[in-house]
Amino acid sequence: MRHHFACPLRWSDMDAFGHVNNVVFLRYLEEARVDFMFRLAREADAESFASGAVVARHEIDYLRPLVHRHEPVTIETWVTKLGAASATVAYEVKDGETVYARAATVIVPFDLRKGRPRRLSDAERSFLEPYLDDTFRDPAAPAPR
Repeated sequence: MRHHFACPLRWSDMDAFGHVNNVVFLRYLEEARVDFMFRLAREADAESFASGAVVARHEIDYLRPLVHRHEPVTIETWVTKLGAASATVAYEVKDGETVYARAATVIVPFDLRKGRPRRLSDAERSFLEPYLDDTFRDPAAPAPR
């Protein structure tokens, strides 16, 4: 299962070359991740990610230029890895079959009050598990031997 987020493009997202700036893609991913992990997860269980989460790592492959238009771009989000104290969220920024970028973010649950990482709660794990697809392989990664 994947979460679908309609992300609007803003005129200010373009760079001097007339396409969406590479840094802006990270903002798009953030918007999709917040909608997935905070809005949707909290609708499922009010305690999910309530004490916080931090980004430990981003990885992004830019596949083709995305130019400004009035229609939103779709960001599909799912989980590729669930650990005891982290989750890897994958993304495709796309329109139909056209994929503009593929990305991944390692998220670490964080206790904001104590100022330290924590384990995924049962509620968080239960929310994320239906989105788990660990068969997805990054096309930029070397083929397994």
